[in-house]
Amino acid sequence: MGEERDGVALTNLDQPLFDGADATKGDLVDYLDAVADRIIPGLAGRPLSVVRVRPGQEPFTQKNLPKYTPSWVRSVSLWAETSKREIRYALCEDRRTLLWFANQRAVEYHVTLAPAGAFDRPTYLVLDLDPPEGAGFDVVVAAAELVRRALADDGLSGVVKTSGSKGVHVFVPVDGVDHDVAAATRALAVRAERLDPDLATTAFIKDDRGGRVFLDSTRAYGATVAAAYSPRIRPGATVSFPVDWDDLDSVTPADFTVKTAPALLGDDDPWHSRMPAPQKLPDDLVAEGHTIPVARVQAMHEGKRRARAQREQK
Repeated sequence: MGEERDGVALTNLDQPLFDGADATKGDLVDYLDAVADRIIPGLAGRPLSVVRVRPGQEPFTQKNLPKYTPSWVRSVSLWAETSKREIRYALCEDRRTLLWFANQRAVEYHVTLAPAGAFDRPTYLVLDLDPPEGAGFDVVVAAAELVRRALADDGLSGVVKTSGSKGVHVFVPVDGVDHDVAAATRALAVRAERLDPDLATTAFIKDDRGGRVFLDSTRAYGATVAAAYSPRIRPGATVSFPVDWDDLDSVTPADFTVKTAPALLGDDDPWHSRMPAPQKLPDDLVAEGHTIPVARVQAMHEGKRRARAQREQK
């Protein structure tokens, strides 16, 4: 089964999307087409990484565009320090490009927090809230409220969406430079943790979290995050969906799938309509953040220290 939309040949639309999706490739195409005018503003101008899933294979992340990419797909080349090479990232800025990615079985759409031409100026501060293993969504909701309170205490406001997995993402539009935004993200997580340390933690090492919700402050610098409205490779083919703060306790991530989301949205775009204007980061928040170690670096050093201690005990 196949068809053509916007000059893009769409093939094998009746194939299952992935194990447990309860959806076909055609459902993915139809969903992305239905939300194209809402998902594209969040993708445009930002280097795009996608997660694709081919029949009978494990999902894989694609950053570098393949050689067979059509000439009309816009791109930007960036140096990757880890692999010591240039990566040609896509810039998904129109329906045609989005449909081409859908036909490539690109399910997830992850973008950088800064636009391609201004990597030192992220436009969002993001906290990713992950529940402990086996916990319900209610503990994530409670932790999100801590973040909301911490923001309000510093005169800031943000929006929230389901991650499409088990947690939520809190986005705060900001006007700042990368080292200040990264520092403010760490400080915000710590301040939210202080409000209820029995519920939430900033501990990067899993074994140190003690069954608490993880307030992940590492979405900074060149990190990426699942875009609003992006499908996820999760049971039921869920999507990352905007939720009003006051409605967060009456939904679950499973409510929003490639099949249900278009009808729930109607003609609305709650993500962009609720987004506050960019805000200046308070000096005290940035200053506190600069006193807090970067979580990944701290975890790396701690891991080495623990390994050394174990060797010495033998």
